[in-house]
Amino acid sequence: MILQKFYPNEYMDSTYSIDFKQLKQDGVNGLIFDIDNTLVPHGAPADSKIITLFQQLKEQGFRICLLSNNKRPRVESFATAVGVDYIFDGHKPSKKNYEKAMEIMNTTKEHTVFIGDQLFTDIYGANRVGIKSILVQPIHKSEEIQIVLKRYLEGIVLYFYKKNKKMGK
Repeated sequence: MILQKFYPNEYMDSTYSIDFKQLKQDGVNGLIFDIDNTLVPHGAPADSKIITLFQQLKEQGFRICLLSNNKRPRVESFATAVGVDYIFDGHKPSKKNYEKAMEIMNTTKEHTVFIGDQLFTDIYGANRVGIKSILVQPIHKSEEIQIVLKRYLEGIVLYFYKKNKKMGK
């Protein structure tokens, strides 16, 4: 089915519901994150909760890179606050910067996971590169009109994703 290229490997309520210890046990050592509506509401600065999470992840031995389609000032200030590498103006779902993020972290496809909130950019790009993808529900429902339209289409894809999951496909 054509929609499967947009399916995440996992679908979680939030970044905080991901079992990072299990990912580590499974051999994952590189985490690529989207920022807006994945880690914080759109445009919000890094808060103490995400700074603490990133400190814990780094202590567990994860390498982390932010991959955002946003502009440099937004991504750079967020990355500085959480102390990780970043790529701004990422052109997701283009494969190039997913590969660049793995290069920065010195990880491979088999040992890297991407975490984001949008199917048509975040998850599709990760799937195109061949890395595991985790879709999280968007933090905040208030979004720009072009994202609202994409969310409607994502709802259709997620309907079939959930239906296939239920049927064991």
